[in-house]
Amino acid sequence: MKRRALLASLAATPALAQGWQPSRPITVLVPNPPGGGTDFAARLFQDTLSRLLGQQVVVDNRPGGNGNIAILAAVRAAPDGHTLLMQYSGYHGGNPALMHDIGWDPLRDLVAVGMGDSAPHGIFVAPELPVTTLAEFIAYARARPGQVNYASSGNGSIQHIGAARFAQAIGAQMVHVPYRGAGPAMQDVVAGRVQLFVTTPSSAISLVQGGKLKALAIASQNRISALPNVPTTAEAGMPGFTVDAWFAFFAPAGTPAPVVERLNAAMREATRDPDVRRRAEQGGVLLQPLTAAEMDALARREVKELGETIRAAHITLE
Repeated sequence: MKRRALLASLAATPALAQGWQPSRPITVLVPNPPGGGTDFAARLFQDTLSRLLGQQVVVDNRPGGNGNIAILAAVRAAPDGHTLLMQYSGYHGGNPALMHDIGWDPLRDLVAVGMGDSAPHGIFVAPELPVTTLAEFIAYARARPGQVNYASSGNGSIQHIGAARFAQAIGAQMVHVPYRGAGPAMQDVVAGRVQLFVTTPSSAISLVQGGKLKALAIASQNRISALPNVPTTAEAGMPGFTVDAWFAFFAPAGTPAPVVERLNAAMREATRDPDVRRRAEQGGVLLQPLTAAEMDALARREVKELGETIRAAHITLE
C-alpha cells in the first residue's frame, strides 16, 4: 500500500507542478540598503512580477554582515517559492573565499532561479575633485600616494575588487573604505568624504546628470545609453580594463524544480515588459532572460573565478 501511494504521488507531481501558483505574497530579500544596484534590480522586477504571478512581490532590505544577514535568511526560509533572494555576484562568489564559517554554501544552499540584470561598472569621483577625465584622475592619484580613498559596498565586493584592480593597474596607492551597501557609500562620495567609487551606474546616473557626481569612464566594452557622453575605459586610455557584476534571483535549496521553472518563466517574461526595459536602459543595466540552468552555470563560474581572484590578490576582510 505504501508503494502504491508513493507511485500515485509521483504520478501526480507533474500536473501539480505545471499549475503552481504562489498562495501568498512573495518576499525578495535584498542584502543591501535601498539605493544600490542590488536594490535596483529587485525593484526593477517588483511590479511586473506581482502582475504576472498574481501575488504581491515585497522587497525586504536586510543589510549587514557583508550580505550574509539576508543570504542566511533566504537559506533558512521554507523552500516553497515564497521567499527569494536577490543575490549579488560579489557576495555569491566572494563571501565563501573571504570568510570562514559563513553558514551557507553557494552551491549547496541556494538554487538559481533567474537573472535580474547585469551591470557594467563606472568609475565615479567626488564632484569637487579637480579632475574631469580619467587621465587627470590617474595623475592626481599617483601624485598623492595613500591620500586618495575609494569606497565599496563591503570587503570583497566587486566594487572593492574592481577598485583594487584599478589602483594596481594605474600604479597608485589608494585606501579602501568599505560601507554597508552602495547607498551609504555613494552618499559619502557625493559629500566628498571619499574620492572614488567604482560601482554600477544605476545609483549614479541621476547624480551625474544633476552635477553631484563626476563620471570618468564606463568599465565595459560599450558606452551606456543613459550616460552617452561618458567614454569607455578603452576610449579613456585603459584598454582591457573592465568590471561587471550581475544581480540574480535565488531560492532556498530544496525548492521544487517546477516552482523554480514557473518563477523563471515569469522573470523571463518580465524582461519583455516595456516599462522594465525602459527603466533598465535608464539605469544603465542589461537584461538577460537566462533559463534557470543557464543562471546556475553562470553562478558556478562566478564562485570559481571570483574565489581565485580574491585568493590571488590576498583580499581579506581586515
